[in-house]
Amino acid sequence: ARRWATATTRRPWRVLILCALGLGFLSVPVTDLQLGLGGGPDPHSSAGRAQKLIDDSFGPGHSGPLVVLAQGPDRATTTAAAQQAADRIKNLPGVASVSPPIASDSGNSVLIQVTPSSGPDTRATATVLSEIRSARDGIERQTGTRLNVTGNTAVNIDVADKLSAALPVYCLLVMGLALLLLTVVFRAIAVPLKAALGFLLSLGASLGVLVAVFQWGWLAGPLGIAETGPVLSFLPMLLVGILFGLAMDYEVFLVSRMREEYTRGKPPTEAVIRGFGHSSRVVTAAALIMIVVFGGFVLAEMQVVKGMGLALAVGVLVDAFIVRMTLVPAAMALLGHHAWWLPRFLRRILPNVDVEGEQLTRQATNLRALPHPTPHTVPSLPDTYDV
Repeated sequence: ARRWATATTRRPWRVLILCALGLGFLSVPVTDLQLGLGGGPDPHSSAGRAQKLIDDSFGPGHSGPLVVLAQGPDRATTTAAAQQAADRIKNLPGVASVSPPIASDSGNSVLIQVTPSSGPDTRATATVLSEIRSARDGIERQTGTRLNVTGNTAVNIDVADKLSAALPVYCLLVMGLALLLLTVVFRAIAVPLKAALGFLLSLGASLGVLVAVFQWGWLAGPLGIAETGPVLSFLPMLLVGILFGLAMDYEVFLVSRMREEYTRGKPPTEAVIRGFGHSSRVVTAAALIMIVVFGGFVLAEMQVVKGMGLALAVGVLVDAFIVRMTLVPAAMALLGHHAWWLPRFLRRILPNVDVEGEQLTRQATNLRALPHPTPHTVPSLPDTYDV
């Protein structure tokens, strides 16, 4: 462990550049990340074969049509508005067919079924949904009726969009709270920032591998992935929460021992090497356990479980062995004394938190340094007395 830390701290710039380039390469597929709810049947099952037959015979859009509901004051107005909407929607690009309007018994509601020319989990269908809703506003103003677009496909697209919009806010909230807590624990500014940047590299690499395997189909055969498609929409949020917790756990394990060595007067590079030697085995064992556990999920039959297991296993592997055990020692050695810098006003505001019983260790060291009391000598008494 110390030899590895010595090697990474000897040429820190080279280590940082190589690791950043490698993780950046793994993160490139994230630019093509596509979210969806999926949930289709197994292609090898009877339901999957039937769906494939329908897609080949009638088009992939028949598996997930869009439903347009017109609501108005009376049958005539509502039917006319629905027919106008149908005529306008069928001329939109990406629409395969539009069913004739079907009125309810009361006549106040009229239903239209729109069949896209693309599958329910494609970006083309999401574009069709957006164009239908854009055209809806003009029809509502002209006819005075209300048009709603629904159906399983529309709901899945809306959920994916909502989760995609909430993901950056969720990441900022989680990382902001973690930065605050790490600043209090380590009483430094650079250490929490370095931990957060390292997590972003790990997250990008794990999502990139997920996109390459489940969307692009790389290694799909050996991993038993029968059909490629969008990434499950709530998987990135789960990945951020679980992976960030594990990453910060490994960070505290490593850096807390480095801080202990530094506070005892060791030079920055020596403190990094000694602290790494004391804590690297714990991080290695913990990471290997999690990799084996998450890797076992890849053997499951469900696509959702496969994706979750692969993303978490790759994320822990990258974060533990590349980021925490390679990038962190190099960055700490490169920062030197600046790694533990904290502004004076923060020193007065932030509480002094005891990390892993550090104050008890100091008290024990001070007690050992005190002079030991000399025992009192007791005079020996004779065994017999003269009477």
